Amino acid sequence: MVEKHENATVGKVYLVGAGPGDPGLITVRGKYLLEKAEVVVYDYLASRKLLKHVPKDAELIYAGKKGGAKHTHSQDEINQMLVDHALAGKVVVRLKGGDPFIFGRGGEELEKLFAAKVPFEVVPGVTSATAAATYAGIPITHRNYTASVAFLTGHEDPTKKDSNIDWSKLATGAGTIVVYMGIKNLPVIVDNLLKYGRDPQTPVAVVRWASTPEQRTVVGTLETIREVVAEAGIRPPSLIIVGEVVRLRETIDWFEKRPLFGKKIVVTRTRDQASQLIADLEEQGADCFECSTIEIQPVDNYDVFDAELERLKEYHWILFSSLNGVTYFFERLYARGMDARDLKGPGIAVVGKSTADLLLQYGVKANLIPEVFTSEGLADTLLDAGVEGRNILIPRAEKGREILPETLRGAGAQVTIAPVYKNVMPAGRKEELRQEIESGRVDMVTFTSSSTVRNFLTMLDAASEEEVKTLLKDVRIAAIGPITAKTITDNGLVVDAQPEEHTIEAMVDSIVDYFSEKGRSGE
Repeated sequence: MVEKHENATVGKVYLVGAGPGDPGLITVRGKYLLEKAEVVVYDYLASRKLLKHVPKDAELIYAGKKGGAKHTHSQDEINQMLVDHALAGKVVVRLKGGDPFIFGRGGEELEKLFAAKVPFEVVPGVTSATAAATYAGIPITHRNYTASVAFLTGHEDPTKKDSNIDWSKLATGAGTIVVYMGIKNLPVIVDNLLKYGRDPQTPVAVVRWASTPEQRTVVGTLETIREVVAEAGIRPPSLIIVGEVVRLRETIDWFEKRPLFGKKIVVTRTRDQASQLIADLEEQGADCFECSTIEIQPVDNYDVFDAELERLKEYHWILFSSLNGVTYFFERLYARGMDARDLKGPGIAVVGKSTADLLLQYGVKANLIPEVFTSEGLADTLLDAGVEGRNILIPRAEKGREILPETLRGAGAQVTIAPVYKNVMPAGRKEELRQEIESGRVDMVTFTSSSTVRNFLTMLDAASEEEVKTLLKDVRIAAIGPITAKTITDNGLVVDAQPEEHTIEAMVDSIVDYFSEKGRSGE
């Protein structure tokens, strides 16, 4: 990606459209370039979740510009920044909300790069107009309503002497009109459309924060939309859609009707394991706040485990009671020059389906999965199979529940616990979590283990159990299973959602059911 520039080696600037807000709308090309970037200059409207694709050693520069607020950098400064980093030999991604060539000032930035003889490339993005309409359930063209659409800005260059928008032709010349950045000038826009012949009863929609969990849509007519927007408190960034196609929102609206839309849910699972839970919740419309309350690390000393690996053939059973147990077991197994073939002797038992699925990725099929996905369920199933005189290895956390090994020992089994990982509290998130809870925006907190519960309560830094109850009085709680639920209730809190099957998929279903039933009951 580095090219020769006269007598020096220069980098290249990639102008990438980030889309309207939903990070899933980035193009494949855009994601690829973010993964290769050395410098990323990103905008206010570009989702920060996209930055997770950027290498850890890349330089991140925020160049956000909010309407009515002091800009972080002027446009001239941004232009020069791109030139300077490229001339320094860097691969630069200029990440812009929406599409860089539709009211994104991308053309201006490229003119400066061209003048400086800096190589560049442009990657289009999903423009805010089509995204806002689509996510609001409004097709901007429809054969039964209109075959024309016009895009215009409600915020022209303030240095221009006259507007170059010809309202006399535009007002009735396009079936659908989409106005970018027009909320502050809404009265002027409406007055011009009415002045030049647009029907006062023409439907109008205003969409704020399109395609994000904060999306909000209001609908009126040219005659009423000013009052509707004022009453709803709609502010930038918003788009205005004018035209008969707005009537289709009643039929096609899909995004805001998802069962968890508008619900903010805290996910306390480890960062590595949170992705599926977050993805499933967001698929149902939730706004997830990822705040890992536990961090998984390898144990400081593997002497005990290494000794047991040397005598695997002596064991009748190996029991995996967690996903982390599987992951760290195999990491150490491989580090010792061994692999799945060394497990051909003992039977393999797991606590549940998810653990069995992960185990299968390592080429090992579980011989035993209990019907009840808990340590107690695993113990009962093994007792039914008979464990007296059997040698059993349990690779697990340094500190864990003793119910499984104690039950098996009580039935005459020889049980060895071999720590393969440890559970620690992550640093640096206490303040952020506390602020989020105190904000009143959180609807639910999810817990997938007793450790996540205990560490969450520690991170809240409450002075008493009563203060915890006060902080969480309007926050609902979801637990993945009975053991986690018991830890929650032992700390004086109430479990609102808990699945019968102790899996992530079932947990998400239980959360959807909870909020659906709550909505039906009118709470």
